[in-house]
Amino acid sequence: MKIGIVSKIFILTTSLCMLILVTIYFGQTIFFKQYYANQKVKEIETSMQSFKNAYLMAGENVPTIQKLEQDFYEENTTWITTLDSVGNIKYGNDFSVEIHLDSSISKDFSNRVMNIPLYSFIGLEDLQRVKYDFEQDNRITIDGVEKEDTVIPAIITVENTNAALENGQLTEKLYGKRAAIEPVPKGSSEIYLKGVIKKLQLPEGNIGLNIYTNRMFIDRIKQFQVDLLFNGNRNSHAEIMDYEENNINYKIFISPIKDATGKTTFIFAMTSLQPVDEAVQMLGDYYVYLIIFVLILIILASFYYSKKIAKPLLQINETTNKIASLDFSETIPVTSKDEIGTLSHNINTLSKTLHSYINQLQLDIEKEKQLENTRKEFISGVSHELKTPLSIMKSCISILEDGVASNKKEYYFKAMTKEVDKMDRLIVDMLELAKFESGTYKMKMEVFYIDQVIEYICEQLAIDISNKKIHVHKQFSNRMVVANQHRIEQVITNFITNAIRYTPEHESMMISTIEEKNRVKVCVENKGAHISEEHLEKIWDRFYRGDASRQRSKGGTGLGLAISKNILELHRSQYGAMNTEDGVLFYFYLNKKV
Repeated sequence: MKIGIVSKIFILTTSLCMLILVTIYFGQTIFFKQYYANQKVKEIETSMQSFKNAYLMAGENVPTIQKLEQDFYEENTTWITTLDSVGNIKYGNDFSVEIHLDSSISKDFSNRVMNIPLYSFIGLEDLQRVKYDFEQDNRITIDGVEKEDTVIPAIITVENTNAALENGQLTEKLYGKRAAIEPVPKGSSEIYLKGVIKKLQLPEGNIGLNIYTNRMFIDRIKQFQVDLLFNGNRNSHAEIMDYEENNINYKIFISPIKDATGKTTFIFAMTSLQPVDEAVQMLGDYYVYLIIFVLILIILASFYYSKKIAKPLLQINETTNKIASLDFSETIPVTSKDEIGTLSHNINTLSKTLHSYINQLQLDIEKEKQLENTRKEFISGVSHELKTPLSIMKSCISILEDGVASNKKEYYFKAMTKEVDKMDRLIVDMLELAKFESGTYKMKMEVFYIDQVIEYICEQLAIDISNKKIHVHKQFSNRMVVANQHRIEQVITNFITNAIRYTPEHESMMISTIEEKNRVKVCVENKGAHISEEHLEKIWDRFYRGDASRQRSKGGTGLGLAISKNILELHRSQYGAMNTEDGVLFYFYLNKKV
């Protein structure tokens, strides 16, 4: 069974779209979540490396470091901060209480001023309910752990108030919660301090971007601090940990570095994978409706595009069938710039080219017929031109053979010689004309004075002019022209010879050169009979003698003007002949030398 191209394209397009849909479905439901998480981790690791370099360059410049943390959050949507060697937030004095310790305590801390971070105990949003308990000069008690000359408070109590704040993760480890009490971490010791509150310091600026507002992030820092205190050394290598809360996955990045003093600093960052979880969950719920919609869309789109793609192909098939039958009347509409549009354009071009070649072939056939007619006319003209001198020579020979009028032998020999000369000139002119009409002759251009050429020709024809007692008037412009001097001499000689031949005795003729803008007009005008208007354009044809006044008896071969015409056309020169008041004017133009 034959399947049409529309059906083939429809089936192929539908199958391909279904394959793509199935691939996308499995890719998004199975691989996309893991791919997103891996890409997110790689991007954050790269950004953290840049953050490390910038952090080390910043030194102890707190505003610069805070700006780096803010930029990191804005670029990666990831919270980041730096922790000291015991897990406290470095540069966290902006959310702390300053205490002047009593002199009665341990000599290591006696009379010292200490900043106790408050983020481990309370959030910014809950600070208002205990803010007034931390007024200046209130006494405060601290229970906690001392490590590396740093106090990590577990419980803070403000005397004579109900204010008591607790670091839940640390107190659970230290004092237990319905379980055995954990031993004090190695290298640490419990400590009990008292003092007087000197100042409460709170964050300023945009609270929304402050890490203290993110209690989950702070809780992970507190948990990391507890692990750092109780689970040994974590200074050797970077860590990436997974964390889940409320069915939301997070990635935690911990990277230890050595600062300028040689102490360990931890870069601590946390990012949420909630966006991709939500997207994957939404896609999973929505895919039932999505698949139905996409299936309908695929079928409609496949049908539409199969028809759209097949339509120009069907048009191409119909048009090429007509071209095969030599019917070039129909073209294919080009409606696109793709390969089908290019194919349609090429077929249209091919159709036009074939049509043009066929028309040209028909014109060539017609032209060949015209040339054949011209050849016949040419042969007829040559035959006619040769017939008269041959008849004269034959009559002379018969008379001489019969011995009739033997006393006029010299007269008949001169008559035959004259006819032989005429045939010789005819043959030379025929060869000359054939050379010009061959289309292969090239004119070699040169620069010369046209007036000097005319003077020379007039001197050569002085005897003919004198015999008819013709008065020659000359008017020259003394300009140089660009042409083939020998061939232009031939044209001027022909024009002047014709003028002499058809000018009555004791009349005059005018030869002039007129300078125009970029060319020189050469004119030869003679007094005498006019040429009828219907013959003016035909006098340039070979053997043409339409005017009774220009018969063979005047002399010439009938090819002179035809030769002149070809010479002037090879020069791309404008030429012509026209009747004047008293005679006929022949003219042509030549380019001036610039």
